[in-house]
Amino acid sequence: MKKLYKNDFDKKVCGVCSGLAEYFEVDPNLVRVGAFIGTVLTGFFPGAIIYIVCAVILPSKGVN
Repeated sequence: MKKLYKNDFDKKVCGVCSGLAEYFEVDPNLVRVGAFIGTVLTGFFPGAIIYIVCAVILPSKGVN
């Protein structure tokens, strides 16, 4: 069973986008670009709040 984690190995800020990319088996850079575009298009605050909440709630997978 797959679980969603923050990825501490391939992180740029908190590892949220990298963890999402690993979970959905896509390139982490695509998720990062999508998160950036989504944050900009929503007026910054909703996207930033969602990222911060995910960074606090998601458990850390750590370095393998």
